[in-house]
Amino acid sequence: MPTITYIEHNGTAHPVSVAVGKTVMQGAVEHNVPGIDADCGGECACATCQVYVDAAWLPKVGQPGAGSQEASMLGFAAAAQPDSRLACQITVTLALNGLIVRIPEEQH
Repeated sequence: MPTITYIEHNGTAHPVSVAVGKTVMQGAVEHNVPGIDADCGGECACATCQVYVDAAWLPKVGQPGAGSQEASMLGFAAAAQPDSRLACQITVTLALNGLIVRIPEEQH
């Protein structure tokens, strides 16, 4: 099972095992990682699961497609950055073992 490390705004790291096929958001929610609100339950409709993907992982994770629903939601997200993704839109694969994501200070 791949390990994803979620880093809170205050620097607290939460390495957790997440099953292949789940999303990075589901892994955070199932392991009670603080800062991932996931208000819409993973429907890409709220942007409260925004994460910053570690620069080394951006090539593997990729960016949201131009004009996609994810890109639109990130346009409304608090403190969105070029490395922002919605955790509900990142499906865990074996290739993402070791992925590091940072959680913004707030999700609204």
